[in-house]
Amino acid sequence: MKVALLGVGQAGGKITERLARFDADMGFGAVQGALAVNSAKPDLKSLEFVDTQLIGADRVNGHGVGGDNELGTEVMQSDIQQVLGALDGRVTSKAEAIFVVAGLGGGTGSGGAPVLVHHLQQVYDVPVYALGVLPGRNEGALYQANAGRSLKTLLREADATLLIDNDAWHEQGESVEGAFETINDRIARRVGLLFASGEAVEGVGESVVDSSEVINTLRAGGVAALGYASEVASEDSAENIRTTMSVSRQALLTGTSLPDATTAEAALLVIAGQSDAIPRKGVERARRWLEDETGSMQVRGGDFPLDSDRLGALVLLGGAERSDRIEAFMDRAREAKQAQETESTDHADAFADDRLENLF
Repeated sequence: MKVALLGVGQAGGKITERLARFDADMGFGAVQGALAVNSAKPDLKSLEFVDTQLIGADRVNGHGVGGDNELGTEVMQSDIQQVLGALDGRVTSKAEAIFVVAGLGGGTGSGGAPVLVHHLQQVYDVPVYALGVLPGRNEGALYQANAGRSLKTLLREADATLLIDNDAWHEQGESVEGAFETINDRIARRVGLLFASGEAVEGVGESVVDSSEVINTLRAGGVAALGYASEVASEDSAENIRTTMSVSRQALLTGTSLPDATTAEAALLVIAGQSDAIPRKGVERARRWLEDETGSMQVRGGDFPLDSDRLGALVLLGGAERSDRIEAFMDRAREAKQAQETESTDHADAFADDRLENLF
């Protein structure tokens, strides 16, 4: 799946750089172009592998927006033509999708990403997706409120929003800095493998996943989630039937970017590894299990030939239902917003909750 990447804000820029570097190191050729956009000049200077674009220089003088996502929205709206101009040559005719990447708790990322998605939808005739990282439970009230408003607006603007919970992909006991590094690395590997689906570079699979299957899985819109797990493979593919089932279960039940998100409108299962180690029966059995577990009849499956001594399972959920984790996050975001405004409002459900305003 050939993609163009646009990172917005500090976290978005770092993740975009990791994704582009992982794709280049693995030789997949899925990332066709990458650009990092930020209002903080020092954050852009730290990026070496992607091109950069500073926004809001006349408003914040390269110092960032200080967590103010309304200001982040304004500077992106003011400088949107500069950003679109910087994309010339990066969103090529080969690109099958555009991903806007952002941490949803900060100011520039949470405020600017929805604006950028909105304008990209007007310009390009390919799906425009968001890849958003939710702040962890222990991050401050400002980050929770920012992310709630940003998520609500992204779900309105993007063709689908792939969510990653900061609490999902890091080890207990890690430092804050170490946790962010771990999360960024895991995002790069998992999302990088998803992009590489359909770009089979290591041989010929029996049922290679095509990029259109990724797009069709995300066609359900709304929230998407991604799961991954791997184990050492046996030399005999018949012995790997159990391994294929095991990693598929782990990918969905314990390895997803949104814990507890197991029900969806559509799903995609990709088994990655040496071609002769991937058992056809195992892939089909795991696909049927995924149908039962997600409650979806739109479950696609296939293999991704990869030079590795491990078998990996990648599970993409499209149109994922609201999990307990998302419900808890939205509750925190609403509470943080209420605390900021110190005013009470009526209870409402889901993303239509007026207590979380759209950014624009």
